[in-house]
Amino acid sequence: MKLSLLLPPKYDERRWTLARQIGVNYAITKATLELSGRLAPYDFESLKTIRNDFNEAGFELYGLEGDQFDMSPIKLGLESRDELTEKYCQMIRNLGQLGIPLLCYNFMAVTGWYRSKVDVQEQGGALTSEFDLKSMENDLAPEEDRISEEKLWENLFYFLDAVIPVAESSGVKMALHPDDPPISPFRGVGRIMTTAASYEKVLSRYPGQSNGIAFCQATFKTMNEDLKTVSAKWIKENKIFFMHLRDIAGDINCFHETFIDNGPTPMAEMLKHYHDCGFNGIIRSDHAPTMYGETHQTFSGGISVGYDMQGHIFSIGYIKGICESAGINLE
Repeated sequence: MKLSLLLPPKYDERRWTLARQIGVNYAITKATLELSGRLAPYDFESLKTIRNDFNEAGFELYGLEGDQFDMSPIKLGLESRDELTEKYCQMIRNLGQLGIPLLCYNFMAVTGWYRSKVDVQEQGGALTSEFDLKSMENDLAPEEDRISEEKLWENLFYFLDAVIPVAESSGVKMALHPDDPPISPFRGVGRIMTTAASYEKVLSRYPGQSNGIAFCQATFKTMNEDLKTVSAKWIKENKIFFMHLRDIAGDINCFHETFIDNGPTPMAEMLKHYHDCGFNGIIRSDHAPTMYGETHQTFSGGISVGYDMQGHIFSIGYIKGICESAGINLE
């Protein structure tokens, strides 16, 4: 397996240095203008510079994650979606040309991954995030932004009809991330990537080598899917391209993030399961608690709450220890 972290696209001395010091060789980034200070990665020179900066710091830039520019017109089916889809296709071509093999994306419209609180205390007073559906009952998106599941499916297929052939010809793997939380409707907006069955629908429609899954373990757990059953099937079909490792306590209606070692999921057992099923792809620590001395983040800024370093240093050490004891090769 390949060990990675989500790191900012612009040189960050503390985060980049700490990531290298704990033995992370592969970087995942979100290369938006707001975070990089450069044009979005549909601009070749912008993406090339970001890749080169990571290379010079000792990382291999393995992939991009999230919306790299405003995807709302694509997801909502607005007038400018064809123009933006072409920019997305150019971004994929750039990734292929620069040898960056992975693009992790989602199809959450209006609201991306969301938590209702970001200051819930975990062990020792570490701060983590929580989702409570009851607190969201009266928080609705503007009526003009609401979209049905049926229409969202149409828009996803319209988008993938255009981009999957480009990904195939460019040698780029597109990993579809589940909706987090996997609830529909959410804030009055339909969500579609909320079950394993939804993924089967996408996989059957686009069976090529470039269409696959970002297996966010905790989100699939929130769906109440059997983690071992669904992951075994997809690993054997070579459809899990990227894996996010974190844990939660609670259920789909109310849950909070935990440290990777004190949630209810048997992490060592799951990592061995993934390995035994044949997974040897890229993994990363996901959503770690904010620890003593760190500035607690909000949802602003793109790489935000859950992405300061100390919690991830702990997670990476825990993952490395599990892998060493289980005989799992970790790059």
